[in-house]
Amino acid sequence: MVADLFQRSASLREMRALLALALPMMVAQIAQVATGFVDTVMAGRVGTADLAAVSLGSSILITVTITFAGLLMALNPIIAHHFGAQEHQRIGSSFRQGLWMGLALGMIGLLLTLGLAYTVPDMLGVESQVAEQTKIYLIGAALGVPGFLLFRVFHATSSSLNHTKPIMVVSVLALILNVPLNYFFIHGWFGLPALGGAGCGWATGLVFWFSALVLGGYVAWAAPYRGFKLFQHIEWPDLAQQRNIVHLGAPIALSFFLEVSAFSFVALFVAQLGTVVVASHQVVINVSSLLYMIPQSLGTALSVRVGQAIGAGDYQAARFKSRVGVLAGLLLALFTALLILLGREGIARGYSPDPQVIKLASALLLFAALFQIVDATQTIASGALRGYKITTIPMVIHAVSFWGVGLGMGVWFGLYLPPMASLGLDGPLGAHGFWLALTISLTLAAILLVSYLNHISRQRLHRQRSTTAHQ
Repeated sequence: MVADLFQRSASLREMRALLALALPMMVAQIAQVATGFVDTVMAGRVGTADLAAVSLGSSILITVTITFAGLLMALNPIIAHHFGAQEHQRIGSSFRQGLWMGLALGMIGLLLTLGLAYTVPDMLGVESQVAEQTKIYLIGAALGVPGFLLFRVFHATSSSLNHTKPIMVVSVLALILNVPLNYFFIHGWFGLPALGGAGCGWATGLVFWFSALVLGGYVAWAAPYRGFKLFQHIEWPDLAQQRNIVHLGAPIALSFFLEVSAFSFVALFVAQLGTVVVASHQVVINVSSLLYMIPQSLGTALSVRVGQAIGAGDYQAARFKSRVGVLAGLLLALFTALLILLGREGIARGYSPDPQVIKLASALLLFAALFQIVDATQTIASGALRGYKITTIPMVIHAVSFWGVGLGMGVWFGLYLPPMASLGLDGPLGAHGFWLALTISLTLAAILLVSYLNHISRQRLHRQRSTTAHQ
């Protein structure tokens, strides 16, 4: 009885510590995704074609930015391990190497997004107005990609040092700034050309740079960071450290790409089903992306908590923190699933006044509610594994789940399913088929990642105990 009470008390303390680190990042992430929500709503009020263009443009942009940001997430466990081991001098060096990586990725991302802007919209065969609006959206957003990736370097460093409130403040300010910028570019105020919904992309590019400059300035001058001497001197790229970032971050980037691109490619496949389907799919994607920030923030915070414990050489604490983190994610996911189930029609109405969009989006939101639990589980388990500096096996699991099952099965369900009279099916399920397959893929990923996390945490703890016993 006493042991149970102690375990419960320790779990509650760890859950509070995890949430204290995660909540500011959660607000920050929600604010960042809410920028997409603002874009979608403001574009939707202009016209259905504008909404479809923002849907396609943002899907392409997110695929590029989140993939490259995934590589920079290697900085979280690297700096967290240094922090846990009290190696403060190495923190500054890792940060400076991260800046070089962020700058290089930013330039590559800018060129890649511009290239996609001039090729993908025309390849999809969408209406000419939607294709042109998508192109203009991506050109403006591409100019902000370097700013976004430099922001992610400051984000990873600050969060790994347990300072997450500045990230929250900057992200909320960026969200507030996005509203008037959208309005100016959409309607052409102050001498700007009226770009319609595509203007949201140019506003997004400016907001990316605002976030990078403000958070970077705070990290450079604020007192909590001075002891780490982050900007002590100019440090040229170090091949060994750059290789370490790539070795750890490349599988994270690929995992992010596999997950995000599965949803993005679904948006591209759905494009051929008509403007109403595209707009409805975008509503559900936007809601799902907004709520996904909750487990993603918990996963990032858990990566830091587990990484700091391992840096301090405490594998018992690392395993305990991992289990508490998964539990916290499940509880929050149950709450968000209930919110979607109860408010799905009202949510759809908030995005579009079109009755057809409201009807289809309300139906698709059922799938979004169902996969909240499994999506949260797989995301948080991945975060814990990053804390252990394990990224390759999770990448393989994501490849099998998201592309093999989610995308492959989705294309079959949505576009090629033959009639099955015994099941009451007349043929392909359209958007419903894609979302059904995505839900199945997330369930598979959750089962595999939690099982692997349990195996790794137990193995590392056993190895540490064996080493201690032989000393």
